[in-house]
Amino acid sequence: MAEVVGVRFKNVGKVYYFDPAGEALKKGNMVVVETARGIECGEVAMENREVSDASIVQPLKKLIRRATKEDLKKVAENRLREKNAFEICNKKIAAHKLEMKLVDVEYTFDNSKILFYFTADGRVDFRELVKDLASVFRTRIELRQIGVRDEAKMLGGLGICGRPFCCSTFLGGFQPVSIKMAKEQNLSLNPVKISGACGRLMCCLKYEHDAYVDLLRRTPKVNAAVMTPDGRGVVVEQSLLTGMLKVRLDKAPDAAPSVYHVRDVSRVRNQQS
Repeated sequence: MAEVVGVRFKNVGKVYYFDPAGEALKKGNMVVVETARGIECGEVAMENREVSDASIVQPLKKLIRRATKEDLKKVAENRLREKNAFEICNKKIAAHKLEMKLVDVEYTFDNSKILFYFTADGRVDFRELVKDLASVFRTRIELRQIGVRDEAKMLGGLGICGRPFCCSTFLGGFQPVSIKMAKEQNLSLNPVKISGACGRLMCCLKYEHDAYVDLLRRTPKVNAAVMTPDGRGVVVEQSLLTGMLKVRLDKAPDAAPSVYHVRDVSRVRNQQS
């Protein structure tokens, strides 16, 4: 076990572990740490706690210091530089006639590098663009091609539910989402209804998937033979969330189906269910 503190460098970004170096940090504190790409200033997202050695990526780097007023001023200045760099880069992209869309610009804390994030339909030869940008900013330039889900996370927006995107508000990372999840939740398979603004399947399909898998396991399927308090019958409709079943009783096949809760029926063995 080791004592760590979790630091985040982007809004709703991934949380990285650091050695607090004896500091008792609170959530929201700004700190300066050494990362793989240099010195960075980030926000404490997880207060001091003990975690297993297996969950730590070695070597565990130590906290350099709490962020000072000068550090925070530098972060604010970098945000202004990023806006200027965004405009310049867009003009350069147009001048080079490149098929790419600039999404975001990020200065490292020590200004040793500028990262430009972009989307494109395919591979882009941006070597001349990098040279052009390096001549303007006089520092290391890195262009990173990202996917549409990352673009949505960076830009933010409102989903079809009317709430801000999950990816830009609380999801630290993306998890695989499949069309099978939509089928198991009995949702419309219309791509328009189950896709997010990014054009990919909505992340929220993943949230309740495990619950639906459990409900499907415990709930008789449509056409399954069941025994009810009123006798044997066949399930003609099911509601996984409410647990209600409509059952057509064998003794009254022409009557309207009777409604039972899943707790009040049992599967008939040796029958398809």
